[in-house]
Amino acid sequence: MSNGIPFQVPKLTKENYGTWCIRMKAFLGAYDAWEPVENGVEGEDAASVKKDQKALRVIHQGLDEVMFEKVASTTTSKQAWDILQTSFKGVDKVKRVRLQTLRGEFKSLKMKESESISDYMSRVLANVNEMKRYGDDITDERVVGKILRSLTPKFNYVVVAIEESKDLDTMTVDELAGSLQAHEERVKPRQELVEHAFQAKLSFKEKR
Repeated sequence: MSNGIPFQVPKLTKENYGTWCIRMKAFLGAYDAWEPVENGVEGEDAASVKKDQKALRVIHQGLDEVMFEKVASTTTSKQAWDILQTSFKGVDKVKRVRLQTLRGEFKSLKMKESESISDYMSRVLANVNEMKRYGDDITDERVVGKILRSLTPKFNYVVVAIEESKDLDTMTVDELAGSLQAHEERVKPRQELVEHAFQAKLSFKEKR
């Protein structure tokens, strides 16, 4: 630990900028050093300048040598943060194109026949989180609706039950995931029994 800042600072790579931002914001917030990054420092208030330099030092610790060169000439944490943001997320036009692509991917998402609820939810949320990083304010209501419309037919019964018994306007994605996973666990033994019987029937026919 150095001056109250531990060394487990999130490390930025070419592939993880979105998640790095989330982790770094939480990290700086925990040490009361996020405000100067977000709002900058006005005047020469000693406490504000100290926070700013702490934030800049932490950002530096999260960069390798190549990325450090991008911000080496900056003197405030906000300058460094803004340069990294521009470098990784690009200009507004590039961001809009990327968001449009992500929205298209979200629209086309469908659950695969062999996919578990857990795996499908992970795919959906990965897409949703990426959209949010590019500025989309997508709501739980919209995500819940998308998931219910894109499940495989074996979930038709539970979808109807959820739509009839729940308030979809206030239902969270976590609540939906819990309901679907509970249904999946209930029907799994029955499905395995059917599959076992089918395989046994095939084996009997082959022996004949």
